[in-house]
Amino acid sequence: MGLIKAILGAAGGTLADQWKEFFVCESMDKNVLVCKGEKKVSGRSSNTKGSDNVISDGSGVVVADGQCMIIVEQGKVVEVCSEPGQFTYRTDLEPSIFAGSLGESILATFKEIGKRFQYGGEPAKDQRVYYFNLKELIDNKFGTPNPVPFRVVDKNIGLDMDIALRCNGVYSYKIVNPLLFYTNVCGNVERDYTRVEIDSQLKSEFLTALQPAFAKISDMGIRYSSIPAHTMELADALNEVLTKKWTELRGLAVVSVGVNSINASKEDEDTIKALQKSAVMRDPTMAAANLVSAQADAMKMAASNEGGAMNGFIGLNMAGQAGGMNASDLFAMGAKQQAAAPAAQAAPADSWTCPKCGTKASGKFCPECGEKKPAEEGWTCSCGAVNKGKFCSECGAKRPAGAPIYQCDKCGWQPEDPHNPPKFCPECGDVFDDNDIK
Repeated sequence: MGLIKAILGAAGGTLADQWKEFFVCESMDKNVLVCKGEKKVSGRSSNTKGSDNVISDGSGVVVADGQCMIIVEQGKVVEVCSEPGQFTYRTDLEPSIFAGSLGESILATFKEIGKRFQYGGEPAKDQRVYYFNLKELIDNKFGTPNPVPFRVVDKNIGLDMDIALRCNGVYSYKIVNPLLFYTNVCGNVERDYTRVEIDSQLKSEFLTALQPAFAKISDMGIRYSSIPAHTMELADALNEVLTKKWTELRGLAVVSVGVNSINASKEDEDTIKALQKSAVMRDPTMAAANLVSAQADAMKMAASNEGGAMNGFIGLNMAGQAGGMNASDLFAMGAKQQAAAPAAQAAPADSWTCPKCGTKASGKFCPECGEKKPAEEGWTCSCGAVNKGKFCSECGAKRPAGAPIYQCDKCGWQPEDPHNPPKFCPECGDVFDDNDIK
């Protein structure tokens, strides 16, 4: 009796599985990461008795935008498709009389009946279709339960200190490698795999990665108060930190980070403001202005002294005499520094003006037009230096005696350095040339 039931089950099941399947994935909810493909069966369909997890040869699989489909056969991924459209699955594991040559298909069908009979009438195979959500998964909220260290660097005032930050916001991520996600995370799921099952783990790792990510942001010279304007840099830094755990292990990547608020503790903010205010006093003029403002306030307080204005001003004078620097000295120092600043910013001694475009240059070629630096007039020492005086400016060697001496052939004017004449005679305007050599 058991053999007859096995024969009937094998034959009936094989014939029922001859129909081609048509797999679709309805619109995936924003919280669904992976779902199993379902056969499309309506009330008019005759393909209602086919075996579960069996895909006939020539079956169609529809892939929509933002989705990736994989087919798992006997526990192994055999097909992957992320291009929108219909995918036709070809396999010799489950033959169909509706695919390929009719004669070969009938022969393969009888062989399949024989295989199923050996397993009591059941198909000895497992074929599944899975759909992955490749869209950006948004609105993942985060907040730092404990302060996160952040290094504050301000080269303008020489500030370099660690502070504690608290922040909150949202981040988004997406599946960038469905095969890794299937292999290492979801596996052969029978139901929808949702974000709830993995979000707590991802959020914990995300918050752990914030500290090294903030360190990279700090190295870029971005202040903590400006981080909301540099969310892309923060996302890149987080991806760099999370590469091994998310990208290489699970096939996930952070897409964007939105920071709602970020703030340091009141003690840290007060410390930074105090240091910045103190650094401003390095400028003598700012220090003088601050001193004048303090003196004005002190004079107001002295005038309203309960012991009499005279006593208040006596105390004010004593404080001024013991205070060291006064405002006039500080203003003088500031004026001196401002006068010296243009000289410090002046062009270097070896700068030259391009005769072609008029650009100031310091190298051997003009940075605008590429014109070569004109050769300097004078005599060349044995050490290679070009000089205009009687001695070499580099090695101190005396100018060779054979150097020509110039004197204007028109008016007799001779330059102070007879070996280095100007281009024109200042007395008569004649051009110095070989006729002026004595």
